[in-house]
Amino acid sequence: MTTSVVAALQIGSSPEGKAHTLEQILAYEQAISEAGASLVVMPEALLGGYPKGEIFGTRLGYRLPEGREAFARYFANAIEVPGSETDALAGLSARTGASLVLGVIERSGHTLYCSVLFFEPEQGLVAVHRKLMPTGTERLIWGRGDGSTLPVIEGRAGRIGAAVCWENYMPLLRTAMYAKGVELWCAPTVDERELWQMSMRHIAAEGRCFVISACQVQDSPNALGIEVADWPGERQLIAGGSVIVGPLGEVLAGPLVGERGLLCAQIDTAELVRARYDFDVVGHYARPDIFELSVDERSKPGVRFINQD
Repeated sequence: MTTSVVAALQIGSSPEGKAHTLEQILAYEQAISEAGASLVVMPEALLGGYPKGEIFGTRLGYRLPEGREAFARYFANAIEVPGSETDALAGLSARTGASLVLGVIERSGHTLYCSVLFFEPEQGLVAVHRKLMPTGTERLIWGRGDGSTLPVIEGRAGRIGAAVCWENYMPLLRTAMYAKGVELWCAPTVDERELWQMSMRHIAAEGRCFVISACQVQDSPNALGIEVADWPGERQLIAGGSVIVGPLGEVLAGPLVGERGLLCAQIDTAELVRARYDFDVVGHYARPDIFELSVDERSKPGVRFINQD
């Protein structure tokens, strides 16, 4: 069967921490089951939080002690992968029968990564993608992923891949994912702009794939307990805008703006063959005689130990 229901779960990180955020996710179990969703995509940094407006006490050339304390609190709210939170999410996937794709702040050693976790009902946690290039001042608090975490997995609804927020603006990353045969493009984000909607439609049409983008929603500028400078008091801190798009760029559901909820659409992956009839960006529409992309998928640890054995 090629038809299925896919969904974007639009919620926000709780200021009370990761345990309360996990409770909010698990509270949607009945809604996911009743929708019959084969895939549920959740926002960027949902577990661990996206501390919008936090400056972590940093000025060019020096860092204040209170910034170190802010980072320590943020570090404590990140999750281990695997860990108790991933066990709970694996259980949710098993009980609902849905593939889950969601953004977390992953703690590895003393470095944090903005990561995406992939869960399958029968196998639990099956893959991790680490954001390749944190945007702007995100680079203060997150490390960079490497080419070893660029999975495309066989999910319940089709071949699933993910790019986080402004990774979606990296043309070479998109090309690599298209070459891996992605059918369901997952875009966890905190980008609430109208321009983001255009970008999601562009990627769907460019890759001839279904796009499911899930964005956080945070009601007020002080929703996370952070003093956000120069932010209009009447404007939501993160307004959502989760959307589901078909392979010709048509909006199938959403955008869901300003509220929490499970956004669903029925899709048919058989449409991808018809959509790619006149445009297959890494197939008949490519020019390998002119352009070639090389992707290094080796792990790049900072230290390698080479033994004589």
